[in-house]
Order: sequence, then C-alpha cells, then structure tokens
Amino acid sequence: MTQVPAVLDRPGPALPFPSPNASWKASRYGLVRAFALVYLAVTGMTRVALSLKALAAGQVSADALPAVFAIGTGYDLLTGLYLCLTFAVYLLLLPERLYHARWQRVIVWFGMVFGTFGVCYLAAVEFFFFDEFNARFNYVAVEYLIYPHEVFVNIWQSYPVARAMIAAAGAAAAITWWLHERVTAALRAAGSLRTRLAPAAWLLGLAAASYAGIDGTSGRITHNRVADELAANGIYSFFSAAANAHLDYTQYYTTVDETEAALRVRRLVGQRNANFITGARNPLARHVRYAGAPKPLNVIVLLEESLGAEFVGAYGAERSLTPHLDRLAGQSLVFTRTYATGTRTVRGMEAVTASFPPVPAEAIIKRPGNEGMFNWSEVMRANGYSPTFIYGGYGAFDGMNHFFGHNGYRVIDRSQMDEPAFSNVWGVSDEDLFRNALRVFDRQHARGERIFSVIMTTSNHKPFTFPAGVEGVKPKGGGRESGVRYADHAIGAFVEQLKQRQYFDDTMVVIVADHGARVYGREEIPLPTYAIPFLIYSPRHVPARRVDTLASQIDVAPTVLGLLNLSHDSVFFGKDVLADPHASTFAPLNHNRDIALYRDERLSGLGFGKTGATLAYDPATRRQTPIAPDIDGARDAASVFQLAYTLYVRRGYRLE
Repeated sequence: MTQVPAVLDRPGPALPFPSPNASWKASRYGLVRAFALVYLAVTGMTRVALSLKALAAGQVSADALPAVFAIGTGYDLLTGLYLCLTFAVYLLLLPERLYHARWQRVIVWFGMVFGTFGVCYLAAVEFFFFDEFNARFNYVAVEYLIYPHEVFVNIWQSYPVARAMIAAAGAAAAITWWLHERVTAALRAAGSLRTRLAPAAWLLGLAAASYAGIDGTSGRITHNRVADELAANGIYSFFSAAANAHLDYTQYYTTVDETEAALRVRRLVGQRNANFITGARNPLARHVRYAGAPKPLNVIVLLEESLGAEFVGAYGAERSLTPHLDRLAGQSLVFTRTYATGTRTVRGMEAVTASFPPVPAEAIIKRPGNEGMFNWSEVMRANGYSPTFIYGGYGAFDGMNHFFGHNGYRVIDRSQMDEPAFSNVWGVSDEDLFRNALRVFDRQHARGERIFSVIMTTSNHKPFTFPAGVEGVKPKGGGRESGVRYADHAIGAFVEQLKQRQYFDDTMVVIVADHGARVYGREEIPLPTYAIPFLIYSPRHVPARRVDTLASQIDVAPTVLGLLNLSHDSVFFGKDVLADPHASTFAPLNHNRDIALYRDERLSGLGFGKTGATLAYDPATRRQTPIAPDIDGARDAASVFQLAYTLYVRRGYRLE
C-alpha cells in the first residue's frame, strides 16, 4: 500500500473543534486559498485600471479613491467567498482515497488553469464594458446573454477578443506556473474529515451572514455614480442584476396609497381638452377631444438607434455630424428639450409606442403578459390606419416581434426583406431598411391603406460597419462618428425618395431616437446623456418652429395624435405637450435599477431599497446638486412608477 506523505505538522493536544488556522495550513484547502488570492489580485488590479481611467476622464476625484478601494475590497472578498464556497464543500466531502486519485488531480489542475484564465479574461471584458457603460456588469449584461448570437458576434466584431483571450491565456499560464508548488503541496496533503470541517464551517457561516446583511446597494454611499460603480464587483453586480430582473416594484421602491397614486398621476397627465371617464377601471382613462376635422395624414415614425442630441447641430452640438437632419429641422416642428426614458432600445419602444414609463427592471417589450396593451396602434386602427412595425434585424431579439405582433402591428423584419446590399450582425443597413419600407408603403398606398409605421434602425451601433462610398463614413473603424454620419445620410436619402411618392404631401415623418449614444457621467441618472432629437416633418401640414417645452418619449404619440386632430380615448402616461403650453410636463427616467421623475429643473430620484433623493439640475452647467428632500415631488415620482407597475401586472393597461 502506497504511503501518502503527510505535509501537516504534528498536531498538538486535541481540541473540541479544530482551529480554522491550523486546518488551512498546508492542507487541501490550500487550493481554495491559492485561487482566492489569484481572484483578489486580479479584481484589485482591475479596479486600479478602471479607477485610473475614470480619474483621467475627470469622472472621479482622488479623494474618493480610499472609500472606493475600501468598499471594493469588501465586495471582492465577499464575491471570492461565494466563488470558493462550492470548491470548499467539494474538498470537505471528498474522501482521502479519492482526493489522491490521479483523475482528481487532473480535474484540480484543469480547474485551476481554466478558473485563472476565466478570471483574467473577465477582467478584460469588464474593462471594455466599463468603457461603454461607465458601470460594472448590470442588467444590460444579463440581457446580452439572452441573445448570444447577436451579442457575441457583435462583441467579436467590435472588440479585440482574440488578443484579450491570448493575453488572458498567457497570464493564466504564468500564474499557474507560479502557483505550481503550492498546488502540488495541497494535492499531497492528508487530513481527516474532522480537520477539514472547521474551514468549511467558517466559510459557510460567513456566506450566510453576508447574504443576510449585504446586497448590491450596500456600498453606494457617495453622490458619484462612477465612484460607486468602481467600488462594486462585476461578478457580484451581474448576479444581483439577474436575481432582481423580475423584481416586485412595491417591495423594493417607495410606494404611496393606491388612491393617492391614481389622483397624483391624473393631475400630472391632465390637459385642458381631456376629461377623465367616471367609473373606468383604469384611473387614467380619459376622453381627449380636438376641435375641427381630423387630418388623416400618413404617419411614419423613424425610431433612430442611439441618436443622441449631442451630435445634432439643430440641438446645439458644437460639431454637428448631422447636416441632413439639421436641414430637415429647419423645416420641421422641433422639440428642443426631449428626453429618452432609458438607455436601451426596448425602453424607447415602450415609451414611444405605448406611452409607458420605464418601470424597473425590464421593459414591457420583454415581459410576459404584454399582449393586448393600449398603445398607439389602437388609436390609429380605430381611425382607419394599417399599422406596421419594420425592423432591420431579426425581430425575435428582445421580444420585439411578439410585442408588436400582439399589439396591433403587422411585423416586417429582416427575414421578410429583399436581399440587402449590406448588413452586419445587427441587421440590414439603414438604406436597405428604408428601401424595403418604401416598398411596403407603396403597396399599402396602392391598396388604398392609410400608412402608420414604426421603423426601427440598427446601423448606428457597434460594430459600426457601413456600406462603402458614403461621404465622411468609414466602412470599418469609424466608430460612433461614422455611425451618426451614416444614420444621418440614410435619413436624408429616405426623405428624398419619399418626396418622389404621390403620397408624400399627405405624410408626416416623425424622427425620434430610441436613446442616447451611451451613459456617462457621475450621476445615478446623468440627464444630458438622455437628451434626444424629436422632430416632426410635414411641410404642407406642420409649420416649422421650435418648442422649448419639456417633453419625453412618452409624449410622442399623444402629441402626434393632437397634430392629426384625432379625438380619442386614452390611458397614456404621456400627453400632448402642445395642447396647453403653460401646463407642467414631466419626464420619467430609468438607469439600471434607479428611476426618477424630472420636471421644473428637479430630479426626484427613487433608488433600490426604498431610497430616494432630490437633485436640482442646472441646464447651463449640466450639473446636479443634492437639495433638501422634495416630499411632494418624491410622492409624484413614486405614483407614476407604482401605478404603471400595478396596471401592468394586473393587466389593467387597457381602455376599460
């Protein structure tokens, strides 16, 4: 029988319960300790790299870093504990004979190499994710994993994945070689079940205690969102976001009495030409009436991917990338203070088409039970329109086809389009999309149908690849600048082609972005990044002018209905911002799990865990300053989001 060499020192007097320190020394738990040290070292260096990047960009100050690293180390220790727990239990329960078997050693070595590679590669992924979103892994990362083909191909085309993998493999090899002696010694160690029990018990106890008292918001102690994100841990944040994907709003956010919520929202959405319907099950149900005859114009909504106002000269961009849009703006009704409700396409879709606030965490486009909701198409169909949703990609992504197909639209996505001249993983080029859309409209017009269409573009998106031959646009490697320039070029070409149609004179083109280019800034909800263009182009029917009233994506549908003079019944959360120029308006906002209501230059924010804050916003400096709590504003904010959530889960967002 082969003698197994003992590595542990000769034990002293027996204790009733072995000390954890003695049990960790040169035992099989040395494997856990080795991996934990690797993980903590890599996550610590990741935080250093991200902090240096944020410092260089002026997003954090040096005096915030001690708190960042103190809190961050705590999250790293906690995450490392969770990661090592299963491994520790495995080592606890594995008998000595099996532990020293050759196959088990192969498994351990493979696990150490693969685990170290994973930690190193994840550090690179975190760096690129932070560069794009100014955040650790959040619900965006969770959503990305739901559609692996589109996302992973996009990542491969947009980032140096191969180089990152090679670098991670090299680092993993070097680290594993450095740990070779420690791992070998741990694999030779011997010990009884009794000596193995204490370390595992300590780990289990610490994990249980931390689970009860710490969550993803425990470390958010500053007024700087970027600093809080630097202090977070990517893996912990990812699983926290996944666990709260279908959270109950009333459990985690500030609430008010349901009757009070309904009354407050009725006051916010009221307009002088609307009367609430007595006895309706939906408290927002109201008759909206316009004087004069309806204007049965065709309505084409261009929902533009990532087209932030920061790029548009008509919205004050110092360096305009949108000459075609600027020219159209000079002939359009331009809403100069329009904000997106969120940072994802599905948020823009729910706001524009259903006038629905961004209740965390998922948009209604992706939630179950979203069939038959009151939305823009319902009003249009009642007035003789034939609604279509036209998307350049595959509409199964994010549940778009299901939502639009079950809410009154005929869906046309990439699978039903003519062969494109150019496409990438996200979809056909905007030019191809618009050419296909015009064919649809031509057929509708020939059949005598009234056109109402929502067109969702995809080109202004990573990997930023475009057809050759467009002035100012690099087919590859041009980044966001080329994306915006190409989107603008395609809009200009579409309008010129539309002008050649018989139905152009009786057509209204609505141009609005789904969201801004990216979220950056130290605030929980950095308002300037939510600013988007919203303009209405119909030279024969809509006089050109600029409107400075605060507007949101939830106001797009009711405002266009007003311009069409279409009296209707509504339960929209938005309203016609032109109906009463002196009425108060508001913009609901969402970022990750934070939500807010913006109006009168104030943000009433609501955070996860029933937290809240009031901030004054200065449009000139674009700065947010914490001020004394506005209780009334906070209750208005809670009312909007709470009522929206309640109506959705009770399937009450209908005209009833």
